Amino acid sequence: MRILFIAMANSIHTARWIDQLAGRGWDIHLFPVESGRLHPDLKNLTIHDFLPHKPYGSNHGLRLAGAWPFPGGATLARHIMKRLMPSWSDRVRRLARTISKLKPDIVHSLEMQHAGYLTLDAKNHLDGKFPPWIFTPWGSDIYLFGRLSEHARKIKDVLSSCNYYAGECHRDVKLARAFGFDGEVLMISPVTGGFNTEQLWLFRQPGPTSARRLILLKGYQNWAGRALVGLQAIRLSADVLKGYRIAVYLANQDVRIAAELLSQSTGIPIEIVPRSSHDEMLRLHGRARVSIGLSISDGISVSMLEAMVMGSFPVQSNTSCGNEWIRDGETGRLVFPEDPENVAGAIRLAVTDDALVDSASDINARLTAERANESLIKPEVVNMYKKVFSRGKSQYVVK
Repeated sequence: MRILFIAMANSIHTARWIDQLAGRGWDIHLFPVESGRLHPDLKNLTIHDFLPHKPYGSNHGLRLAGAWPFPGGATLARHIMKRLMPSWSDRVRRLARTISKLKPDIVHSLEMQHAGYLTLDAKNHLDGKFPPWIFTPWGSDIYLFGRLSEHARKIKDVLSSCNYYAGECHRDVKLARAFGFDGEVLMISPVTGGFNTEQLWLFRQPGPTSARRLILLKGYQNWAGRALVGLQAIRLSADVLKGYRIAVYLANQDVRIAAELLSQSTGIPIEIVPRSSHDEMLRLHGRARVSIGLSISDGISVSMLEAMVMGSFPVQSNTSCGNEWIRDGETGRLVFPEDPENVAGAIRLAVTDDALVDSASDINARLTAERANESLIKPEVVNMYKKVFSRGKSQYVVK
């Protein structure tokens, strides 16, 4: 079986999803949505890009199709090619030609605004049948962008053109149907695949969650992230945080400055976590009593699932699909992402109610073992591709 993924090549989500197919002898290919660095966890596949940047010191079974063959001169070559052959830099045509030449049995787009749009445009460049097309949304792809006039038409076009849908939450399935998707929903699972829950429990701090004295805050502050609201909530609940420390990860400069000033004014130790490996982040959740993630839009937040697996009490935006995993007030708290008092109330609850966080830890451990365990999800993913493959191949011609 030959599968072509169209996705962000620098994303851990892409790497973890594709890794579920390792060891099956399938012919796996990746067309990056833009040139740039490859995620170091990508392995055992072919990258289709003229100038991909292979991770230093990494072999991982990566094959580079169309790569610049020399150790230097790549940037100059790119500029020359763009000037002499403008169509060369047209990613849509390059993807169309890749599909025509490669003839994949399945095309799978991971994410909408880059991968989905690109795949749709490439399909429009092909005359004749297109390979079976699976689409998977990430995070805010439909829930937020579908409400923006700039994107709504394109989202409808993608969802009315793809054959299959594999998503992360039931909320987005309903939205996809409303946007015109009339194909088959193959599965609902986290966009990264599952977790080795038994192994990850070894990363947890020994003892009950109620004995932990760390609060973890996701530091995204951008068009969706609301980390500054989280810091305001910590200020409002500072009177119950004596003996606690705060760790902020993925923080930008605005969040770093606000965190430092907050620490000075309250005396609460606040650490800015440097960019860390996935395992290191899991260990942080495994030492945290509370894990906070705030955004105006999300799907199934991966950091929320990581917190649940690692025994940390999740405080998550009610603008995500968290309600499909969390029982509000029992196994976590769903909060308004732009209301610091509401978030502060959730923090107060989580740091003052030992029985609550210990009970939530036990329930979430069982839930994630049942619904997010890689030993259950991986076979389902493999069978999904087998099912699509069994329905036949198509023919390709570039216009």
